[in-house]
Amino acid sequence: MTQQPPHTFIFDVYGTLFDVDSVADKCNKYFPEKGEKISKTWREKQLEYANLRQIMGNYEDFYSITKDALHFAVKKYAEELNEEVEKELLENYLYLSPYPEAKAVLNQLGDKNLAVFSNGSHDMLDPLIKESILADSFSKIISADEVQQFKPALDAYAYVSKILEVKPKDVLFMSSNGWDISGAKNYGFQTAWINRQNLPTEELKLEPDIIYKDLTGILEWK
Repeated sequence: MTQQPPHTFIFDVYGTLFDVDSVADKCNKYFPEKGEKISKTWREKQLEYANLRQIMGNYEDFYSITKDALHFAVKKYAEELNEEVEKELLENYLYLSPYPEAKAVLNQLGDKNLAVFSNGSHDMLDPLIKESILADSFSKIISADEVQQFKPALDAYAYVSKILEVKPKDVLFMSSNGWDISGAKNYGFQTAWINRQNLPTEELKLEPDIIYKDLTGILEWK
């Protein structure tokens, strides 16, 4: 851990601050016996499509990508999706629950500059955060859509530094996604991997500065 605590804490959103497991519950409602598989494929393709579009230089916002990924997942398991079900499944991303420790941890970091940075577009992020118990915790809600560069692209993290007017070394970046931590480390942020699933580190030679099982651990950086 750094000897000089950072003054800016930047959080990823999905899987880091908010639990995405409820998406599987909704999928089970409409696709019994296939819901878990559809939900897993949906999340995988959501991330894959963002990465592919970044590589191809063929940008679309994260809401559109999320919808396309849902269509693929449903078709993969030979199911059909009508407009009503599609609407409800997509809206589930607006009502995710914060992780149990999130609010208390953010309250204890009240003297720090706290922000979120997500690949999610503002039409997804703003309702989710502003209607949650975390609403008053952050100075900025930053979307990759603002710069049209998805994480883990260097330009995405550089945009955050510019917006927040901070040097990379003065930032602690937190994510539950190993690839996101690798991207942030590659840019120069200090990184704390919130490894909720007890996964191995990515083999990208960009190790996180520290690993925690949940957000509580970052209180060491106060």
